[in-house]
Amino acid sequence: MRIVLYGGSFNPPHLGHAAAARTVSELLRPDLFLVVPDATPPHKELEEGSPSLDARIALCRLAFRDVPNVQVSDVTRGRKGRCYSADTVTALRGRYPDDELVFLLGTDMFLSFEEWYRFEYLLSQCALAVLPREDDERPALEAQAERLRREHGAKVILLPHEPLPMHSHIVRDRLRRRLGSDMLDEQVYAEIIRHRWYDAKPELSWLREKAYAYLKPKRIAHVAGCENEAVMLAVYWGEDPEKAAEAAILHDIGKKFSLEENLQICEKYGIINDHDELASPQVLHAKTGAAIARDLFGTDEEVTEAIRWHCTGKPDMTMLEKIVWLADCIEPNRDFPGVETIRKLAYEDIDAALAKALGMSLDFIRAKGREPYSDTVKAYRWYSRLED
Repeated sequence: MRIVLYGGSFNPPHLGHAAAARTVSELLRPDLFLVVPDATPPHKELEEGSPSLDARIALCRLAFRDVPNVQVSDVTRGRKGRCYSADTVTALRGRYPDDELVFLLGTDMFLSFEEWYRFEYLLSQCALAVLPREDDERPALEAQAERLRREHGAKVILLPHEPLPMHSHIVRDRLRRRLGSDMLDEQVYAEIIRHRWYDAKPELSWLREKAYAYLKPKRIAHVAGCENEAVMLAVYWGEDPEKAAEAAILHDIGKKFSLEENLQICEKYGIINDHDELASPQVLHAKTGAAIARDLFGTDEEVTEAIRWHCTGKPDMTMLEKIVWLADCIEPNRDFPGVETIRKLAYEDIDAALAKALGMSLDFIRAKGREPYSDTVKAYRWYSRLED
């Protein structure tokens, strides 16, 4: 049986890794393609904020799922100290004593192969399959292959490949800047954003696509308007506009669920509802939306709480909570008596704008014969007091 061994930190596994694996699979037709994430790489430190070995194994299962005969191995789990390839091969030889092992390498690793720990042992146990990064590397690779064959009896296979120009450290850097989705498998990217590994921040275009899938079509214009208004308010009041955008994009993702569905979501996330909320079920979507945003999109506490309170408001809100509450009220698609007054106040005195808008909201609810939610009453009293 021919077994290809593809090791690395895979931090994270990107489209270049997957493309290389598919090339090797097509050219060598292995019976088993083993992807082996290192617990602790021998030649570099894992960056702070990197996912655990188990998490990288899970990401690799997503990233390489389309490679024939692929299996993501946990052979390095529990290994203390550096994960040397020689130790990995020794462990695999215990499982596959008589099978052909083919060790996959890139240019840099191949050209420095004689610096590896127990490299001669590796050559005695494995053939080397080498993927170039650039076309002009071929002469250097051929010279190295010939020398290893001559001096060490190595078996070396130089494979044709047009690599994708990407490196894990570049992907990590882009993720921190709300970029990088084009360098990762869709499911890998979603998991990274969900857990916010690498201090990743979601691309806002990606977040819109995901959030809009939760909305009824007629609500999309409102959410887009709310995002635009929240960003402008954030810039004006010195708040983070990207956090404001995140909260606004996600603020209504619980809106289209029925009461029964929202109660099921509450049960799933352990959300406890008081009597007022059960009596006014239309407010539940803010709580369920916040829970979904935190679970699926990794929103931090500030953004999660801004979503949580966008419907009712509360006393003493943070600036981001104020911004999202007001943006929801005054975005350009809103058209009700007094909205222009609130819009003007929002850029003059944000607390006065809240007092005015909360008071109008209470009047509207009572005019419909409903009892307003208690937190809205408390919020109105708080911000009206600031006006005295």
